[in-house]
Amino acid sequence: MKDYLVKALAYEDTVRVYAIQSTEMVKEAAKRQGTWRTVTAALGRALTAGTMMGTMLKGKEKLTIKVEGNGPACPIIVDANADGTARGYVTEKSLDPERKDSGKLNVSAVVGNQGTLSVVKDLGMKDYFTGSVPIVSGELAEDFTYYFASSEQTPSSVGLGVVIGKGDVVEGAGGFILQMMPGASDKTIDDIEQRLKQIPPISTLIQEGHTPEEIVEKLTGKGNYRLVEKVETAFQCHCSKERMVNAIYGLLEEDIRAMIDEDEGAETTCHFCNEVYVFSKKELEELLEDKLKQK
Repeated sequence: MKDYLVKALAYEDTVRVYAIQSTEMVKEAAKRQGTWRTVTAALGRALTAGTMMGTMLKGKEKLTIKVEGNGPACPIIVDANADGTARGYVTEKSLDPERKDSGKLNVSAVVGNQGTLSVVKDLGMKDYFTGSVPIVSGELAEDFTYYFASSEQTPSSVGLGVVIGKGDVVEGAGGFILQMMPGASDKTIDDIEQRLKQIPPISTLIQEGHTPEEIVEKLTGKGNYRLVEKVETAFQCHCSKERMVNAIYGLLEEDIRAMIDEDEGAETTCHFCNEVYVFSKKELEELLEDKLKQK
C-alpha cells in the first residue's frame, strides 16, 4: 500500500490534525542509507515528522530539518516538500545500542539528549525562516513537540513511531501532529489532554494496522472531525547528474585538473539516496574547458 497522510480539523475547526502512514518511505530510506535498526528508527521518526511538516507548506515551498544532537548518528538531515515527498540521511549508520528496559529501541542513545533541532523553511522569499530549539529528550517526538510550542508558538502534540521486525525490516512507520488553533476552548483542551493520556503509543497503533484516518479518530473522537485533504507521500531524492555538474563547476580549477590528471575521472555519491554519478576524464576536460570560457 502506498504511503499517505491525511489532514483533518476537529472540535469545530479549533484543532488541526495531521496523521501519516510512512512505512514504505522509511523502508526506502533505510535501504538506501544501509542503517541498522536503532538508526533506522531515528531516521524514520525524523522523516515522518518532516513529511507532515512539509505538507503544512504550499506550492513549491520546502523545508530542511537538522537534528544536531550529541549522539553519534547526528546530524540527521531531512528535506521535505509541500507535495508530500521527502528525503533524509544520517551521519553514522551502523549503531545499535542496547534496548531500553521497556524493550523499546533506544533512539535517544544515537541522537543524544543535548544539542539543537532546527527547521529552515524556504518559502520562496528572499530570506528563509529559521527556528531552532534545544533537544529535550532525543526521542524526537518530544523534541518536535517542544519545537512547535517554542519556535512557532503553537501548542502541539507529536507522536512518531517506527516498528522494526525480524531481520531488522521496517514493518510499519507513522505518526501524528495535533495542534491547538486560536479559539480552542478550555473544554476542548481538557478533552484532548485526556485523549492523549488514554491513546496507546503510536507504535502500538501502527503494529495493530490503524490507518491515518483511524488515528485521527482515536485522537479526536468519532464524528468529531472532518477530513480536509489526503496526500500521497514518498521518499524522493532530487539529485541528478546535472546538479553534480554544478557542484563540480563550483570547485577550484586546480581541483578539477587534479581529478583529470591524477584520478582520470571522478565519482560522486548523493548523501541522501546513495546514487553514484560517474564522470569520465573526457567529461571533466569538457567541463573545465567550459568553465574557463566563462571566466
